[in-house]
Amino acid sequence: MTPTRIGIVWNPSKVDQNVLQDAVSDVFDEQYDIRWWETTPEDPGRGMAREAREDGRGIVIAVGGDGTVRAVAESLAGSETALGIVPQGTGNLLARNLEVPLNNVAAALQRVRDAEPRRIDLGWVSYDGTEHAFAVMVGFGIDAQMLVETDDDLKSKAGWLAYVEAMGRALAGTEMTDITLAIDGEKAVAVRGHTMLIGNCGMVQGGIRLLPDAVLDDGKLDVLMISADGALQWLDTLRSFVWDNGIRRIFGATDEAVSTDSARHLPVENISVQLKTPLMFEIDGEEMGELSAFEVRVEAGALLVR
Repeated sequence: MTPTRIGIVWNPSKVDQNVLQDAVSDVFDEQYDIRWWETTPEDPGRGMAREAREDGRGIVIAVGGDGTVRAVAESLAGSETALGIVPQGTGNLLARNLEVPLNNVAAALQRVRDAEPRRIDLGWVSYDGTEHAFAVMVGFGIDAQMLVETDDDLKSKAGWLAYVEAMGRALAGTEMTDITLAIDGEKAVAVRGHTMLIGNCGMVQGGIRLLPDAVLDDGKLDVLMISADGALQWLDTLRSFVWDNGIRRIFGATDEAVSTDSARHLPVENISVQLKTPLMFEIDGEEMGELSAFEVRVEAGALLVR
């Protein structure tokens, strides 16, 4: 029997090497040909995943946080090489949405070994002459501002709870701006808002589902735009998240995401965005700096995952 060829792209700042090696040895026997690649501060995994793909690895396992997973996914897009995930970050957003075991290296590796492969969509965002893949979501406003405002020391000690502490400062740090949108080739329209999320899957830390209609393999991205201004509109927006798009959906009372005057949901295949005021932008939880224009598209079925 020809051994299954596996590449492991691992982030040494996120996992103890001995713990990882012991788990790999326990989960994969002699039927597997394992080769290792270590990420660097200069390359979070793109080059390593590309090498693994060119080396004929049928599965490439990303061991690290969302940045490592995104980098590996970008290099595997459009190929028959499957992505496996051993989540070792704070957010672990794609892993959560794929229901990969968290905080258990061996269990995550067993999932990679035993799961049936499936194809999911991948998003691509273009700005300043560059294009980047994303597996979860991109956006600006409160979501991106939370990343800027989150204390790194608290994040290392309290995990995702650090984002809660940052929420209040993020709310104070977001401002309404004029936005021009062109969706799926239609005529551009002008709106106002302060937060926009465009995602392929919607669940974040704590089981919060920001994009309740987002599905990993439906060939669509889902957009959430928030324009809440003032206490009453914020209460209405929070009620929509918690009640209409949370509790009521759990019990089957509604099939589609409920929009309000200050929080609108819609599915797209591509979207072009221009901002009057540059705002902080994030890709899969990574701060990318301020942007005033970007384009997003979906590549249906681009990524094979296990």
